[in-house]
Amino acid sequence: MDTTPRFNPEKLLGALTEMSVPHKVYEHAAVFTVAEANEVSDKFPGTHTRNLFLRDKKERMFLVTLRHETPIDLKKLSDFLGVSRLSFGSPERLWTYLGVTPGSVTPFAILNDAEKKVKLVLEQGMMQTDIINVHPLINTMTVGISAQGMMQVFENFGVEPLVVDLGSVAPDKTL
Repeated sequence: MDTTPRFNPEKLLGALTEMSVPHKVYEHAAVFTVAEANEVSDKFPGTHTRNLFLRDKKERMFLVTLRHETPIDLKKLSDFLGVSRLSFGSPERLWTYLGVTPGSVTPFAILNDAEKKVKLVLEQGMMQTDIINVHPLINTMTVGISAQGMMQVFENFGVEPLVVDLGSVAPDKTL
């Protein structure tokens, strides 16, 4: 079985250009931690994101992309999505279904899910910002793109993301 992803950074960036989707590419040192990401993200404008690759007990998988600062409670998210307990997917599962390694997760990884086994969930608040910053399948680059441009890419490749308000899945405030 061929485990080569359908898309790599070069092919993704080429597709954006071919589709005339405006975008800006930033190259930077690899980022693996929140602190490293914060250091890099301070250098360019737009909404900075994080991605959660999750699975439930029935092995249904979700890729959730949200603003970096949006708090989330996984139990509440499970209830919100109507699935059993969510947990993080393994690096092996991440590679098998999305063709990326930890640290390089991006909503564009959904383009590697040829069998459509992973549901893409996008935070509504993130999609209402001017520029969304995501990795182009590698954590040494960031692409700034509009929500409209991102949706154009998904539509072109037959991806139907679920765009939702994640305000109700924030952790409860403690006293």
